[in-house]
Amino acid sequence: MEPDRITGTLIVAVFTAALGSLQFGYSLGVINAPQQIIQAHYGRSLGVWTERAAVLSDNSTDEGHQEEGVHPSVLMYWSLSVAIFSIGGMLSSFLVGFVSDLKGRVKGMLMINVLAVTAGLLMAFCKLWRPHIMVISGRAIMGFYCGLTTGLVPMYIGEIAPKSYRGALGTLHQVAVVTGILLSQVIGLEFILGNDDWWPLLLGLSGAPAVLQSLLLPLCPESPRYLYITRGHVDDARRSLSRLKGPRDPSADLEEMKREKEEADREPRVSIFSLIRSSVYRQQLVVALMMHLSQQLSGINAIFYYSTAIFQGAGVGQPVYATIGVGVINAFFTLVSVTLVDKAGRRTLILVGLGGMCCCAVAMTVGLKFLHDYSWMSYVSMSSIFLFVSFFEIGPGPIPWFIVAELFGQGPRPAAIALAGCCNWTSNFIIGMTFPYIQQWLGTYVFVLFAVLLLGFTVFTYLRVPETKGKSFEEIAAIFQNRRKKRRKKSLVNGAELEHLKASTDA
Repeated sequence: MEPDRITGTLIVAVFTAALGSLQFGYSLGVINAPQQIIQAHYGRSLGVWTERAAVLSDNSTDEGHQEEGVHPSVLMYWSLSVAIFSIGGMLSSFLVGFVSDLKGRVKGMLMINVLAVTAGLLMAFCKLWRPHIMVISGRAIMGFYCGLTTGLVPMYIGEIAPKSYRGALGTLHQVAVVTGILLSQVIGLEFILGNDDWWPLLLGLSGAPAVLQSLLLPLCPESPRYLYITRGHVDDARRSLSRLKGPRDPSADLEEMKREKEEADREPRVSIFSLIRSSVYRQQLVVALMMHLSQQLSGINAIFYYSTAIFQGAGVGQPVYATIGVGVINAFFTLVSVTLVDKAGRRTLILVGLGGMCCCAVAMTVGLKFLHDYSWMSYVSMSSIFLFVSFFEIGPGPIPWFIVAELFGQGPRPAAIALAGCCNWTSNFIIGMTFPYIQQWLGTYVFVLFAVLLLGFTVFTYLRVPETKGKSFEEIAAIFQNRRKKRRKKSLVNGAELEHLKASTDA
């Protein structure tokens, strides 16, 4: 068999798809930098902003004091501006399967770009009417778009990537996400766009990648697996394979798709509800959902929440630049994951990442507890932040997004990605809403909770998550099928032993 190779068409297709992930990352991070400026415009629009509120807001130094002097109406609209993004993503994640199968992966991404451009324009021109209404509307639509794109992008890349490069190319989704976050942090600096004059443009640029993606998507071939297995268009699938893989014999790929299609045709259409009820896919679904839960419940958002305060405690004059430094580390170690994922394997990197984060969470607890007692403890806390982020991006950050596409065949894949995406968005929203209360309750011991969760996820990964590196979708499905057979056999043996024991007791 000819070795897989990277073609120019494949590079263009993956880059184009990843622009949607870049847009997701930018939208995640862009709302934080100009918070006080946006609140001031909200207050003026509502007629409740006062000079005293402005002074208190400007003099605030941490999350707790930042809300002093801010009118309750302003605070409510600001909170809604942040939370509505996750709500939009939660709702639209259920539609990933429908959109991806309606016209295909490429046309699906092209259609939803209308949402991103609309959202960007609403936020860019928010000063023309009521800023709070325009921004909230734009964030809601952008969240709806991102809920779809976080499903479509990993699905498309996973289906077009050669087997030997599937992990590295799949990781590029997370690379684009963290690059988008970093880009929003840099552009959001006060002397660039994070100021009173240009903040609408800062928010409006959220829709810019969609414009470029719309121009490039017509150059991208449709997923061969979608064309062959879902649509039954064998010749179109062969042409798409030729564009993606160059002048090589596509027989082996087509034969694999043929077997997968025959398997899919023997089963009824897999919807979200039938996937939840199905015992055939239960093990894969549990693994997929746990991977996404481990990403969101790892404490990564709490680390970013604490980073500015810890850097201030360490005497960093401009903690915003230190936070950008965390973003640079974030992006760098995601690139490290790209180089390792097809060599070390998915399971290994997730285990290393979760285990390392668990140790860092313990170190973070110690550092926060003694932060004011020993000056050098601030450096323990700072080091823990950088290492925590590094371990996260090595495995638990990027891998859950594309491993779901590997665990499921063509039939249940859209429904599985939709469920996993909804799980991710929902847990993200819950953490965002409850973390301030958890932190208030546990104080400096908040990372003990995350350490316990990380330990649990590490044990689960060791026991239940198979290695998918270098395996075809058919081989991965066979792993779970063999597990089901062993479990069924064990259940039958235990049942027979129980019946024998009962018969002996009766006798």
